[in-house]
Amino acid sequence: MTEEAAPIEHFRALDAIRVCRGAFVKRVPGIEVTDGKAEVLRRLDAAHRAARNSLGMATWPLLTSHQVHGNRVAVIDGKMANDQHFAGYDGFITNQRQTAIGVHVADCCAVYIIDPNTPAIGLVHSGKKGTELEIAGKAIEAMQQRFGSEPSDIVVQLSPCIRPPHYEIDFAAGIREQCRSAGVKQIHDPGTCTACDLGSYYSYRAEKGKTGRMLALLGLL
Repeated sequence: MTEEAAPIEHFRALDAIRVCRGAFVKRVPGIEVTDGKAEVLRRLDAAHRAARNSLGMATWPLLTSHQVHGNRVAVIDGKMANDQHFAGYDGFITNQRQTAIGVHVADCCAVYIIDPNTPAIGLVHSGKKGTELEIAGKAIEAMQQRFGSEPSDIVVQLSPCIRPPHYEIDFAAGIREQCRSAGVKQIHDPGTCTACDLGSYYSYRAEKGKTGRMLALLGLL
């Protein structure tokens, strides 16, 4: 799988932060995605690894989770030697350098949370249910408690996600409000709807569940 087969979306706000690397791996051309999620992720693995390589994360362990649309956030405060897959979590916070955290989405929002001063980072999966359970706010609170992060120093970046009229609620607005309520002042949202551009993104709603997954990646240098 070539790098060209794994289109990567960069966010200006993340690229401006010198202590981390973060990006969003979009729809991968030529991959059959009508089978079950586990099989689709297996097929996407080579393209996602190529994306990690292009971001300079090839040798970093990747931490992912079997996401359950909840609000549990794993705290990673020790060095990981190898890739790890966690059960029952929908996000991570960490202060460990050269450790990649990853979230898979296909309409839900990947929320990148960066404290450039401590430094520390978080990445969470927030769709309708996760937003109702305030996972982004809980991740910010956990970064305060575990790493001493100041919300006013934190930068938040939202990924593309489904939005009205293709979905009945605007959970991106709820995520932004959670972050503001937590004291975050720098919140960036591209306003992109995944269901509006199936050439670039996977959409669980638009493709009636027969779809792939984008991969959000974030790591401290």
